[in-house]
Amino acid sequence: MTLPPGPTPPPALARMLITDAQFASVRGTVMDANPAMAEEMAGRIVDEALKFVAACATHPGLGLAPSRIVDEGWHALILHTVMYAELCKRLGGGDTFVHHSPGYDPTHYDPPILDRTRETIAALGWEADPELWGPPSDETLVSVAAQCQHAPECTIVITPRPKPGVV
Repeated sequence: MTLPPGPTPPPALARMLITDAQFASVRGTVMDANPAMAEEMAGRIVDEALKFVAACATHPGLGLAPSRIVDEGWHALILHTVMYAELCKRLGGGDTFVHHSPGYDPTHYDPPILDRTRETIAALGWEADPELWGPPSDETLVSVAAQCQHAPECTIVITPRPKPGVV
């Protein structure tokens, strides 16, 4: 897949998109929602969520979505509102914000969406963790609290901030 370059080139590791303190806080949020989860697994999930947000912010309009496991990390990122808004803006340039459109119906699982998302992550120079990008029923590795299953009916929407005076 050949994609146009995004506004900000990504760092060598997605983990470097946020500070160590921010990463630890987001990882802690994943662990709070999933008390039995190991710290290492929570970190992997946050790393994949960072890759996902970077893919969406730098390449809007592709119709990307996270796996159910990665969505858990995305939820944790979103809860850190100031950091998340700054991350989206920095990655997409200007007023970019990667919105979350929740929906859960296991029949919404659409492998081409995840394939396209993994290809976009690869185009940014990263490898998507194959163990964390499986179908919604694949919780043999880890079970998560997130109950979202994204599909075309609940696509990821990238929108600019409204202009002053426009409702």
